[in-house]
Amino acid sequence: MGKTEKVINNFNPKNNLFMKRILLTSILLFVFAITGFSQQNSWTNWNWLLGEWKGEGTGEPGQGDGTFTFAFELDKKVIVRKSSTEFPATENNPKFVYEDLMIVYLDYTGNPSKAIYFNSEGHILNYSISYLENTITLISEKIPNVPIFRLTYTLIDNNTVNTKFEMSMDGEQFMTHIEGNSKKIK
Repeated sequence: MGKTEKVINNFNPKNNLFMKRILLTSILLFVFAITGFSQQNSWTNWNWLLGEWKGEGTGEPGQGDGTFTFAFELDKKVIVRKSSTEFPATENNPKFVYEDLMIVYLDYTGNPSKAIYFNSEGHILNYSISYLENTITLISEKIPNVPIFRLTYTLIDNNTVNTKFEMSMDGEQFMTHIEGNSKKIK
């Protein structure tokens, strides 16, 4: 029997060893594809923040009256945060509405470790996310000569969340820009 005949004979479907190799290879490729590329939605840290929230405020000039929501979208592949704050007219400024949108998304391991933020003033921020018990912290990427922003949500009780937005030039010494509590309304 020549070399060509031996090679052809190895691919003969009647060859039991050949069929076992094909089956084993197929199973291994399937298992690798399922475990290696599937994303396990790990949204556990976000459950308490899902819903609609209303800021607690007085509505005095210079203070806004706003709401924000966190909701699943795209078959629970992302969480979308939408926010709208209305600032009343003051002696020096007309009434205006500030809006923003943030999308929290899963990384290649299936963990929600990144977010991208857009607002009505044209700002865009890319955030990395970290978690502590009842606290979610988002920190913007470092860009030369641009402040670093830190956004922190802390659960106070089942219906109250504290939101703190801070800025820093060095990423270590943060200054609070805005902080307040919100009540869950839905």
